[in-house]
Amino acid sequence: PPGHAFRRVTLTKPTFCHYCTDFIWGLAGYQCEVCNFMSHEKCLKNVKIPCSCIAPSLVRVPVAHCFGPPGHYKRKFCTVCRKSLESPAFRCEVCELHVHADCVLFACSDCRQCHQDGHLDHDTYHHHWREGNLSSSARCEFCKKTCGSSEVLSGMRCEWCGILAHAACYVIVTPECTFGRLRNMILPPNCVQLFSRNFSKLHCFRISENLQTESDEDDDVDGSTQGSTKDIQISTDSSKQMLKIFDGNDAVKRNQFRLISVPRIAKNEEVVEAALRAYYINDDQQEYELQTFTQQVLLSDDVINRNDAAEDSNLGSVFRESVPEAWIIRAKPKDEEVIRIYPAWLKVGMAYVSLRVNKDSTVQSVIKEVLPLLGRQTECLQNFKLVEVLMGSKQVQRMVLDNQELILNRLKDIRKTSIRQMNQTRFYIVENSKSIVQVNLFVGGLPPQLSPEEYTNILKEELAIKTNVVSVSHVYQAQGAVVLQISCFSEAERIYMLVKDTVVNDKPLNAVVIPAVMAAKIPRNCCPLLVFVNPKSGGLKGRDLLYSFRKLLNPHQVFELTNGGPLPGFHTFSKVPSFRVLVCGGDGTVGWVLGALEEIRHKLVCSEPSVAILPLGTGNDLGRVLRWGAGYSGEDPYSILVSVDEADDVLMDRWTILLDAEEPAEGAENGIAEPEPPKIVQMNNYCGLGIDAELSLDFHHAREEEPGKFNSRFHNKGVYVKVGLQKISHTRNLHKDIKLQVDQHEVELPSIEGLIFINIPSWGSGADLWGSESDNRFEKPRIDDGLLEVVGVTGVVHMGQVQGGFRSGIRIAQGSYFRVTLLKPIPVQVDGEPWIQAPGQIIISAAGPKVHMLKKSKQKQKK
Repeated sequence: PPGHAFRRVTLTKPTFCHYCTDFIWGLAGYQCEVCNFMSHEKCLKNVKIPCSCIAPSLVRVPVAHCFGPPGHYKRKFCTVCRKSLESPAFRCEVCELHVHADCVLFACSDCRQCHQDGHLDHDTYHHHWREGNLSSSARCEFCKKTCGSSEVLSGMRCEWCGILAHAACYVIVTPECTFGRLRNMILPPNCVQLFSRNFSKLHCFRISENLQTESDEDDDVDGSTQGSTKDIQISTDSSKQMLKIFDGNDAVKRNQFRLISVPRIAKNEEVVEAALRAYYINDDQQEYELQTFTQQVLLSDDVINRNDAAEDSNLGSVFRESVPEAWIIRAKPKDEEVIRIYPAWLKVGMAYVSLRVNKDSTVQSVIKEVLPLLGRQTECLQNFKLVEVLMGSKQVQRMVLDNQELILNRLKDIRKTSIRQMNQTRFYIVENSKSIVQVNLFVGGLPPQLSPEEYTNILKEELAIKTNVVSVSHVYQAQGAVVLQISCFSEAERIYMLVKDTVVNDKPLNAVVIPAVMAAKIPRNCCPLLVFVNPKSGGLKGRDLLYSFRKLLNPHQVFELTNGGPLPGFHTFSKVPSFRVLVCGGDGTVGWVLGALEEIRHKLVCSEPSVAILPLGTGNDLGRVLRWGAGYSGEDPYSILVSVDEADDVLMDRWTILLDAEEPAEGAENGIAEPEPPKIVQMNNYCGLGIDAELSLDFHHAREEEPGKFNSRFHNKGVYVKVGLQKISHTRNLHKDIKLQVDQHEVELPSIEGLIFINIPSWGSGADLWGSESDNRFEKPRIDDGLLEVVGVTGVVHMGQVQGGFRSGIRIAQGSYFRVTLLKPIPVQVDGEPWIQAPGQIIISAAGPKVHMLKKSKQKQKK
């Protein structure tokens, strides 16, 4: 079987086979000594899953993982050692990889390739298989039997199209992936370009850092000093001894070792073999030796020469009187060996070529030998270079080798640093092309309405940008944001880090790395979905949705609204010929995104994208009207995306509210009063004056005082009720404090405490304020009829009856242009955002074009 070292073991507890997931009856099973793969004897010959020790050599295109902070994941298994994750572990934010903290160094860089970065780009996409961690009800696409298991790591899933298969069946699947049911919504990876050399993966995918723990360095040290202690219970058995094993100088510097348990009287070969297995290396132990580890090692740089003593090389038995507890595993020097050279252009038809090198082979002589084997013998040697690639799980590092460097010396240096790294290192032959670096950085939080020159000057002053490598490519004056095009990695990284600590006019700046979308490459029938998630909405369910949508789609089409707002998303999609939008949040979040869309519409190629809603807030009135439900309660994110794909396009009116306060009568110093400048707000759902807004304002204050408590809809509604009960006995004569004009006609108001303008037939979490009875005076309300309905409520009790469905409001008027005159300060709320409005005029009129919304269709989903 591929790379495994199986041996027969006696089973002491219930065990399942990792190949067929059935129970292993009897007392004997077969276990891989390197990766812990368990198997029936009968299944051994069928095992297709490669061992963790050869996994790095099977990676097609090395892509580093994107690990968030460690967390607790129930019923998940580690991809490296195949054991369950009891302790805090890491998961990749982009693919389904789960891994223990001290296995993370051995995970190979086989994440999904979500964009082109100018290194190994190709346009055909193959299935990206990930083993295990499927639900126990998962069924194989081919034999239709269950392929998931909650007992072991088993079953395969393609992380692009979601197809499931057994380990035995996935081998027969055609390699090309068509992205499955969601293919029309996924932004194809070959249409996205991002040069990301120095940026961490979290920055590239705009994953907010407040989730992140301390720096990676410390995190590694913590992870491995405990070594693999979780695997080896410190045995009280006196015939065994524990040894610390380091795999090279790098591990010694960081104090990262792995613990192995060996018999007290053990042959040298046995210890070497156990040490190699601890580092997931399945090479012949004859090629390695152990060297004693003494404190001077830390001072001496060249450990090999220090320990080149004769007594060390023929240890015979490790058993001595004073056995040192720490050893370093070293590769014995070789005079010649076979190396693999990978072609960086993937069109040759072969994965790699093998080449024998000796102590005289230089990088140049290797290139000379390799080119004829790849059919490039006619080309000039100077056009090619050899690149050493270290495929670490957190970062893929590339280094161009000097033409005169001796290859064997290079291999010796890598092994001296770390034998594990040698297992994760490859050599690629690459054409010398002029690589164009272009990093796009979105910088927001600048003062609005300045000219491009003024923005450039601010950036020069605050960030000392180098104008020879940095240019301002787009300016969003109304929003105070610019997009910088940077042609130097180190400058891009410097600006990115500096922006976070920069404040202009008391406002912090924010920076987002954004990819370039190559619109010309997007297939004709593809209408990618731009997803905005507000992680603070709806009891913090937004966090889980962000993670799910990044997995189901391309992470480059998922934007977190707390990280720069909606503008970076719309800018990224500005050249896409046709796209749709999904907003995950409350009604306030939807209003924010629609407002941003209105402001930037003229800069989009697709100027009228349709907007779907996944309601995460408390009221979610717009979500109810468009059939997306009263609030998200944990439905499967995949079926939500299918519903968005099948939703119907509908139009909806939007309204502009002009608030023009007259001169404030009180609080004017020295008798000179400054009138407030007129304010313009947009409205989608409703606008309330009086009691309705007062309750909203009290709720708002309560939430600002203790935001931590407001993380469930149930609690939020309880606070609304409590606030309402406190107001029951109050009476206000709102009709005496305001005047209303509808379409140029004065309207006499009945005795009311609240006046509400409604655009959609749902108010205050789903109540029908207008009512369903037909009335000859008014037309039947619709969300696209260009009319607003005006309704009155007589107080808190009346509002409660409307909420309970026992009564409707008092119908007052219907029209398209309204002027309200306030005679004294009155609470006002628009779409749930409340404030106290000074005396003056409020004018409500229809805003620009109607917006395209998506209404969930009634029929059953097509599979």
